[in-house]
Amino acid sequence: MSSAHFLLDLAIILLSTKLLGLFASKLKMPQVVGALLAGIIIGPSVLNIVHGTAFIKQMAELGVIILMFGAGLETDLKELKKCGKASFVIALIGVILPLIGGFIIASFFNKGNTSLNITNKSFLENIFIGVILTATSVSITVETLQELGKLKTNSGTAILGAAILDDILGIIILTIITSSTDPSVHISTVLLKIAVFFLLAIIMGIGFKYLFNIISKEYGEKKRLAIFAFSFCLILAFIAEEYFGVADITGAYIAGVFVSNTTHSHYIEEKFHNISFLLLSPIFFASIGLEMTLQNSGLSMLIFTLLLIFVSILTKIIGCGLGARICGYTKEESLQIGVGMVSRGEVALIVANKGASIGLLSPNLFPPIILVVIVTTLITPILLKLVYSERYVHTHAAA
Repeated sequence: MSSAHFLLDLAIILLSTKLLGLFASKLKMPQVVGALLAGIIIGPSVLNIVHGTAFIKQMAELGVIILMFGAGLETDLKELKKCGKASFVIALIGVILPLIGGFIIASFFNKGNTSLNITNKSFLENIFIGVILTATSVSITVETLQELGKLKTNSGTAILGAAILDDILGIIILTIITSSTDPSVHISTVLLKIAVFFLLAIIMGIGFKYLFNIISKEYGEKKRLAIFAFSFCLILAFIAEEYFGVADITGAYIAGVFVSNTTHSHYIEEKFHNISFLLLSPIFFASIGLEMTLQNSGLSMLIFTLLLIFVSILTKIIGCGLGARICGYTKEESLQIGVGMVSRGEVALIVANKGASIGLLSPNLFPPIILVVIVTTLITPILLKLVYSERYVHTHAAA
């Protein structure tokens, strides 16, 4: 009887995430917010009817790999080339400021040994909080800009390009931090392993693209192609984690980028969207909520959470806005770009989950991170509608 209990757990997770996701949509909120709340409600913090079993954790890990593979599939390199230099500057400053801000806030509240040593656990945890804040989830922004009819504007194009580079820079930083958790390994060794992995990934990607195009021409049937693509994703994720100490999600993302430049990439993207929507994404987002514990949330943790939310919003607006101004965008466009990069969404959750799995993020820090994700995800569409409103633009243009 107990061996089949995972079936009931899956049913509860799928139903609760979808129902609360629909409820969130009715309230004009992203469905990911509902999925997170579902995990909290059915988990140990509230109803205590579903727990984070080994099976759920493995399925959640597969879910996060699929999500990152999907992010790679959606990476439009042609779009990136259009505003490459400006997007890079915007993304770079938009990564540096949140990284510093998150580190400073975490350092004040982390009571462990905070010596500036890359092998020190508390120091790494403080940096990792900053790494989480560097993330940008552009999906909410894109949806809002499409609704406003501003996606193809100068600022809209810059946001798309910067968000892509933002994720790439964040993955590189994440890889360096996660690879530094072994105190016996020197930073030079870590950087060398990362460089070798990226070189190997490029070689494998080029080889896969060549074979993939041959297979797609040889077989008119497209169904097998999704299996080949998924296998490539899993192999690269495994090699990254097992042999180079690089996060498996990095390998999955790179695999997605290479597959996005092959024939039938849209067909593959559609197939992976279906499996992600039906099963794996709900499990991943629910698993985040299942790991949450709401006990021991005193005044200190409340202050930490509020400061983290404030810093997460402010550093993105200032950092990305400053980068935009440096690249010649107007004040109005710079603010629009800064606001468009505020949402953390599922990207921050993926990074946080990876850090927790290797001991870089304490369980008591999950609630503040989830609140940062929820608040930034909810506030971004509101702020975007404000800074793109005709009244705002005319007022500041006149000034």
